[in-house]
Amino acid sequence: MPVLDLTIFLLYMVAIVGFGISFSFRKRSSSDYTTGGGRLPAWAIGMSIFATFVSSISFLAYPGNAYSSNWNGFVFSLSIPLAGWVAVKYFVPLYRKLKSESAYYYLEQRFGSWARIYASICYLLTQLARMGAILYLLALPMNSLLGMSIPSIIIITGISVVVYSMWGGIEAVIWTDAIQGIILIGGALACILVIFFGIPGGPSEVFRIADEADKFSLGSYEMDFTTSTFWMILIYGLFINLQNFGIDQSYVQRYLTAKTEQEAKRSTWLGSLLFVPVSSLFFFIGSALFAFYQAQPELLPEGTPGDKVFPYFIVNQLPVGFTGLLIASIFAAGMSTISTSINSSATVILSDHFRKYIQKDPSDKTSLLVLRTSAMVMGLLSILVGLAFNGVTSALDAWWALSSIFSGGILGLFLLGLLSKAKNPQAVFAVVLGVLVIGWMSLTKILVENGLPKTLANPLHTNMAIVMGTLTIFLVGFGLAWAGKKR
Repeated sequence: MPVLDLTIFLLYMVAIVGFGISFSFRKRSSSDYTTGGGRLPAWAIGMSIFATFVSSISFLAYPGNAYSSNWNGFVFSLSIPLAGWVAVKYFVPLYRKLKSESAYYYLEQRFGSWARIYASICYLLTQLARMGAILYLLALPMNSLLGMSIPSIIIITGISVVVYSMWGGIEAVIWTDAIQGIILIGGALACILVIFFGIPGGPSEVFRIADEADKFSLGSYEMDFTTSTFWMILIYGLFINLQNFGIDQSYVQRYLTAKTEQEAKRSTWLGSLLFVPVSSLFFFIGSALFAFYQAQPELLPEGTPGDKVFPYFIVNQLPVGFTGLLIASIFAAGMSTISTSINSSATVILSDHFRKYIQKDPSDKTSLLVLRTSAMVMGLLSILVGLAFNGVTSALDAWWALSSIFSGGILGLFLLGLLSKAKNPQAVFAVVLGVLVIGWMSLTKILVENGLPKTLANPLHTNMAIVMGTLTIFLVGFGLAWAGKKR
């Protein structure tokens, strides 16, 4: 690795970790650690929401997805503004009014302690899967760049993020996210410029080759939910993003860090609307890389997987200096999301488990100790999950499948509480049925291999598990509440 690239990357790593740790030297309370004392500016919170959306799943998996197929995955991004509008109109006012640092306090108020436990455990499992996928994707370019093994890189990266997330709290997370969001946008733009000037024939050749190969397609517009059509991804994206804004601790916690409700709404709009054009940059990079290597096939080893094309390009085609910048950008994307997940998971463990079942009214010192210990444990577990991701065919598909399974349909329970008069027994029955539906849809391939008749197999795409699970919980609970009222 050229000295300049290594210097840029190492300076970035040292600076960002040091900046995050610096927040631990201020006089802090557990409230500062989880909500920043409700004094953070809207633009920084918005950039943090945006950076959490991006992560290295976007920075590496989106280009890999577009390179291997088309822009079908971009339809997921198109659902975010609609989910953002619902969040601004309904979710932000709700959580600002409740003034609880836990996203799952509301579920307890509506249905009892079981709902809070169920939702918080689903959230923790989802975050472990997400952090593991990100750590794996971060390791890909460094594996090519330094020659270090992927497991070694996952361990080193995971520990680096844990250090500043564990000590700095939500302020460290949001301010480092804001910086990293700016860096990753600059890195993506720099990469596109290099492709434009590196392909024979210039930028027009990129559009010609990619268009001829149908690389800008958003997928089939048929009303088919058995494959990755436009409508399937749009509906899946809408449900995932409603869950993010409505019941995901990472987002709900940010609503409480703003000074006022209006600033919380502005930050939500900024984060959600900024992601759409930036995610299109990542998909365009994938299409442009396809054209770049079609025009110069000798530059890419035959059989290189889609997820590894962009890292290979960064290492082998970028000028000295740009490689260090892009690697720093990828780490910026990944570290911002991992730090968010670590902080929010620690908050869930303290609020929804420790204070509820171990010590009802802990001192501030004890609360901070629990937060930091929980952050460390979640970070270490995410490293183990990242090691388990090593060798998957498509990190993006694997993450989408896991997020559908672990979500547990908690969006359905949240909507049931918000939009119906369902009581506790009705909600319990609806959740049990919804979890069975999610399990059947997600594990149908394994069930068929173990004797389930193919006629009973899930006919829909696996990503539809969260959609059908959510609808099952909401509609069954709503129907039972209506029938009970009539009776």
